[in-house]
Amino acid sequence: MNALKRHRLLTRIWASDPGWKRCFTTVSHTDLGRMFLAAAFFFFAVGGVLAMLIRAQLASPHAAFMGPDIYNQVFTMHGTMMMFLFAIPAFEGLAVYLLPKMLGARDLAFPRLTAYGFWCYAFGGSMMLISMLVGLAPDGGWFMYPPLTGAAASPGINTDVWLLGVTFVEISAICAAVELCVSILKFRAPGMSLDKMPIFAWYALVTALMILTGFPPLILGSILLELERAFGLPFFDTALGGDSLLWQHLFWLFGHPEVYIIFLPAAGLISTIIPVMSRTPLLAYGWVVASIVALAFLSFGLWVHHMFATGIPHMGVAFFSAASTLVAVPTAVQVFAWIGTMWQGRPQLHMPMLYILGFFATFVIGGLTGVMLAIVPFDWQAHDTAFVTAHLHYVLFGGFVFPVLAGLYYYAPLVTGRRRFFRIGEYAFALVFIGFHGTFLAMHWVGLLGQRRRIYTYDTDMGWGVINLISSVGSFVLAIGLAMVLLDLALNAYVAIRGKRNPWRAGTLEWSMMLPPSTYNFPSLPRVTSREPLIETPDLPTRLARGEGYLAVPRDNRREMLTVSTTRAEPESLVIYPGNTALPMCMAAVTGSFFLSLLFKVYWFTPFAVIGVIALAWRWVWGLGSRTDEADQNIGFGETVPHATQTNRSQGWWGSAFLMIADATLFGSLIFGYAFLWTIAPNWPPPQWLAFTLWEPLTGVAAAGLAFFAARQIPGCIRQEKCKTEGTTRRWFPWRLSPQLALVGLTTLAVIFVNLLWRAPSPTEHAYGAVLCVISAYGLFHVLLAILMLVFFIFRIGHGFISTRRRAEVEIVRLWIDYAVLIGLVSLMLILSPVLFT
Repeated sequence: MNALKRHRLLTRIWASDPGWKRCFTTVSHTDLGRMFLAAAFFFFAVGGVLAMLIRAQLASPHAAFMGPDIYNQVFTMHGTMMMFLFAIPAFEGLAVYLLPKMLGARDLAFPRLTAYGFWCYAFGGSMMLISMLVGLAPDGGWFMYPPLTGAAASPGINTDVWLLGVTFVEISAICAAVELCVSILKFRAPGMSLDKMPIFAWYALVTALMILTGFPPLILGSILLELERAFGLPFFDTALGGDSLLWQHLFWLFGHPEVYIIFLPAAGLISTIIPVMSRTPLLAYGWVVASIVALAFLSFGLWVHHMFATGIPHMGVAFFSAASTLVAVPTAVQVFAWIGTMWQGRPQLHMPMLYILGFFATFVIGGLTGVMLAIVPFDWQAHDTAFVTAHLHYVLFGGFVFPVLAGLYYYAPLVTGRRRFFRIGEYAFALVFIGFHGTFLAMHWVGLLGQRRRIYTYDTDMGWGVINLISSVGSFVLAIGLAMVLLDLALNAYVAIRGKRNPWRAGTLEWSMMLPPSTYNFPSLPRVTSREPLIETPDLPTRLARGEGYLAVPRDNRREMLTVSTTRAEPESLVIYPGNTALPMCMAAVTGSFFLSLLFKVYWFTPFAVIGVIALAWRWVWGLGSRTDEADQNIGFGETVPHATQTNRSQGWWGSAFLMIADATLFGSLIFGYAFLWTIAPNWPPPQWLAFTLWEPLTGVAAAGLAFFAARQIPGCIRQEKCKTEGTTRRWFPWRLSPQLALVGLTTLAVIFVNLLWRAPSPTEHAYGAVLCVISAYGLFHVLLAILMLVFFIFRIGHGFISTRRRAEVEIVRLWIDYAVLIGLVSLMLILSPVLFT
């Protein structure tokens, strides 16, 4: 097959729908990556406008530009948009667009999950934006501290918009994190072992794992606060056994890792661009990878340094202060690796390097002020002042926006296929750099003079007027510079002349394809033997176009991709991707209706929304798989691999495992909250304990054991079905009912949790009863989910989707049953142990 015919066939197979339907039905990572980035920068622009409004209000004393209520809404929405609707989605967009191209893949692991995540983000962000336009924007700050955000202090639905909107948007982040983890570990070019991955892939992998373990505490906190506001469960009410500090712990368990979740992808862009601009490999690749992992681990041990002024015991203050200074070590490893790379090479001062140099100057200042705030005596003085706000912007803007702008200029030729012609960018960089430092250096200054953050006005005799005016002027210069950046990128994308392939002479795989990239990325999949394949094999693009790679021959109009072993990247199985569909958008819309029913207190509609989500999820999964066994497939180079549905560890199993990491983190956060209230909160012990009965733990253990043991026998059930079809018999005939026996065990466990919910003390009278209800509901939810999956699985057996060869779904269902049993037993132990041992 010649290269032109291969291109036409692959284009037809992988093409998105034409016309207006494209945006709503596409599952292409290229389309979705661009859509993520476009939406993220739209919200960035809106957040920037809100920042201008804030600076206009603070430019002079006693300004009447905004009243306190409007100011609080603008302040809250600015922080919310920048943190939740710009920074994380921008990373998701970059990773979704770039990673398959970097890894030598044709798409991500779960294309429809990517589309679902985008639409959840788009609908959730739109919900919050519309609330601002109609005057219902949240006004409690992007940190939402209770009791100021409780029902008594914040009536109305403004706070509910934030709690439910952010939770809805974070579905997108969890989807993207699962997608990226599985894609990086299992969907790489053959031969691309872990030590040969592009450095950006390491950054993206660690960031995705941090999202899975960093976002659940905030999701839990949002759920608990919404339950308190809507139904009166007193998790944060000190009079009824709650404690408002629990929110701060849960929020900052998310909030501090969030800083590094934002920084690490930007650092990945820097580690990618500097070696190319310096014409030399990245110095100390292994040390940089180790520092990424170390930074991720350390970031989860620093949250209390946001709470030094809340009365933390001195031993805890000392520990977290030391940990906060220790985190500078892995950051310094990366900075010195970048400097060393430039030192041993010959850096070229193209536009990407200008922003990277701006990053160095800005981020180092932010890091130094961060070390200052880690010192407890200084933090007590600077806490809640404009100094902290300035530090935050130096770290986040300097550590994320500058590298992202460098990345936009670096990858613009890849996305558009054009080279720079207009030279607006250099002037834009000067305005961005000068405007940023003019704004936030002044904020450091006025913060040291005592100006509090979150204030909407101040007196003339405070002496802050001139400094605030300088800061406000600088912010408008910054805004003009950013507008010029967007203008420069747009002009060069649509007007500039066509450029050549690989204009930067980079060595990674994303530059081996035609520009702009085709819908299928690679006409055939490369085999990788080094970190820079294009340096080692300069004619690699030509070879791939000629079909000298894996999966060079399109078959049966199927979208094909390989999975590989996790460490050595040897081919393992063949994956068939689904085609274009509007199902992800429809499911996101129904998911959004669930959140809207909670927001507007239309609780009668909530069950219908849940049923709609279940029905669409059933439809989503039912179309996967095949009813016939397939022979091992020839993938090229004389190698054959089985279909993914005929393996024990399919991509669905891996996706489930990573989703369970997020779920287990949320459950761990719930256990932490229970222990915190038990040991720290006032008004404990509760006035009424759960009445103890022995049958619940004994029956629960027996039911869990039955479900667990029966799940182990499901492969025997599949073999029995085969024997029945063939007209033969086997001794282990009773185990034909193993799915039904597992269903009996899970149903019994569900009944126990329903009974515990019924018998628990009133959840509105004390935090103890509220926590018992949440733990019981958590256990019940997971058991019901396993029941639903098992019922689905039984239907799949009856319709011929499962066989002794097509066993991938068996392992997925067993994994979820095991997890539901574990969550159920731990929940029972948490509920009953205080009664047993008190």
